[in-house]
Amino acid sequence: MLLPRIMTALVGIPLLVWLVHAGGVAFGVFTTGISALCCYEYALILRLGGRPVLPITTILFGCAMAACAAFDGPVGLVLTAGIALVTLVEMASGVHSMDRAALSVFGGLFAGWMPAHLALIRDLRPHGEAFVFMTLVSVWCMDTSAYAVGRLVGRRPLADVLSPKKTWEGAAAGFVAAVAVCLLVQRSMLQDASPLHAALIGAVIGVTGQLSDLAESMVKRDAGVKDSGALLPGHGGVFDRFDSYIFCAPAVYYVLSLR
Repeated sequence: MLLPRIMTALVGIPLLVWLVHAGGVAFGVFTTGISALCCYEYALILRLGGRPVLPITTILFGCAMAACAAFDGPVGLVLTAGIALVTLVEMASGVHSMDRAALSVFGGLFAGWMPAHLALIRDLRPHGEAFVFMTLVSVWCMDTSAYAVGRLVGRRPLADVLSPKKTWEGAAAGFVAAVAVCLLVQRSMLQDASPLHAALIGAVIGVTGQLSDLAESMVKRDAGVKDSGALLPGHGGVFDRFDSYIFCAPAVYYVLSLR
């Protein structure tokens, strides 16, 4: 199990670094594609759990919302059209399920629009690239620290119903790691930014990143599914790898853009 994880990281990390550095169309296509895959796996989770969802409509809606983030599209128009599309598809079906319509709209926003805020962070001037790296590396270190400390000394469950293995001790370690990484990135890549601002971003990542993970766990727990997929060898599905950005990416973007 360890070898596939290492091989995936050896290929994926350099590719991701290049995409972040390239920005523009390349990173926009990447974030849109990730959102589309997350929406696909979200729909797959629900269908495996016997929950009603419109898979194709969910993917199209989520992908369109993500493309708006990546390429400065008309968010209001696409949001309105997406909700109208879901409603019309449900009206034309023989089921007329409000549950299915609601879960489809939710999926497009939750798994498509939310993580696509990474593209909006990349477009911030003049330090969008550095802030994306800060967000990505902070989340990676946060997840690793939370897992390691939780395994070693974790005693008090954080949310035992949603994710039994997560502990308060691990969450605290993840929070500290996120803040520490943001301060390190500030010193190396963002020297004109204040350490206080970097620490604030780290705190935002440390909280919202872990809440994002629990949010995806809630979806999987409700459906009775362990992993969102198996597309990434040793890592599970794409949704599993990018779930930390569901709340984290929007939170970081709005902290940066509204300062």
